[in-house]
Amino acid sequence: MPDSTVAPLDATDFDTAIGRCAIAWRADAVIRFQLPGHEPGTAFSRFTGDARPIPIPTEGPRAEAIARIRDHLDGDLDDLRRIPLDLAGVPVFHRAVYAVTRAIDPGHTLSYGEVARRCDAPGAAQAVGQALGSNPIPLIVPCHRVLAADHSLHGFSAPGGIGTKSTLLAIERTSGFGEPTLF
Repeated sequence: MPDSTVAPLDATDFDTAIGRCAIAWRADAVIRFQLPGHEPGTAFSRFTGDARPIPIPTEGPRAEAIARIRDHLDGDLDDLRRIPLDLAGVPVFHRAVYAVTRAIDPGHTLSYGEVARRCDAPGAAQAVGQALGSNPIPLIVPCHRVLAADHSLHGFSAPGGIGTKSTLLAIERTSGFGEPTLF
């Protein structure tokens, strides 16, 4: 029997400069976000069946979230931190990683090791990678801004993989990613 005290999930998909994205909310907090897939229009179909489809909101916090995402992907950069998130059920360490990652401004990056240190878990770079690999809210929790220690692009589990990560960093005018360091 479903728990009647838990608000249902609502989901919609919408066009952006990089393709069709999908988003799901519980109340007005984002619980899931999906970047475009390899096939046009597949972002929404990858959401699990527990979200009910709704039309694209035209007013209120949900409409504002979509507008911010669209503007950001159009190059009018926004840190997206004003979009509320629902991280209920997310492990504590993952929430710490997401908080550190969400604090990275557009155009900037951290290494997996730097994120681990900021989470008071030095030496946990692999665990940071695993947490980011299961990030249910990519872009809004900007896991694409976390790079390997040598600034190379590794392991992006969102649709499109490293190509999508590279596209997002280019939109954010991030310098130095993918370039080897001299020292």
